[in-house]
Amino acid sequence: MGADSLIAAMDEAAIREYVAATCPGTDVVIASQEGDAPEVAWGDTFFIYDPERNLEGAQRFPFATIVVKDYPGWDEASNLNREGVFRLNIGVDRETFDGLFEPGAEHDFTALDTLMPHPVYAEQHWVSVLNPSPATFERIKPLLGSAYQVAVQRRQRRQARRS
Repeated sequence: MGADSLIAAMDEAAIREYVAATCPGTDVVIASQEGDAPEVAWGDTFFIYDPERNLEGAQRFPFATIVVKDYPGWDEASNLNREGVFRLNIGVDRETFDGLFEPGAEHDFTALDTLMPHPVYAEQHWVSVLNPSPATFERIKPLLGSAYQVAVQRRQRRQARRS
């Protein structure tokens, strides 16, 4: 198996399967018209910790997403409208984010298989990678795990406040 086929092996479906298998209680949502999602989000994937599947509105905040196209006028820096290009986005804590990137460094937000700050949500400590290879995905699995744990803890705190 050549390097090109290895890179091609990591796709949106494989990422969805990994998160569903390793992050119990995660609702994996592919935005669609049938799901009443805004048209601009159709085809994008949202990973939401919601074990009872009863969260509504702003409480359905994802800990990671897969975006498959540009959002005109808002999020176009990655040039996602290229054939076959998608971006995995992960919300991390401040300490993790600060440890990943050199302050003030320039980033090519169109580069494939490169972990970088999210082009729009870096200030909220989101990271992203376009079309991660299997090797890069292995390196970012801990980031997904950490983001999942933060979502679990957030949900537990909310439930404790209601009790």
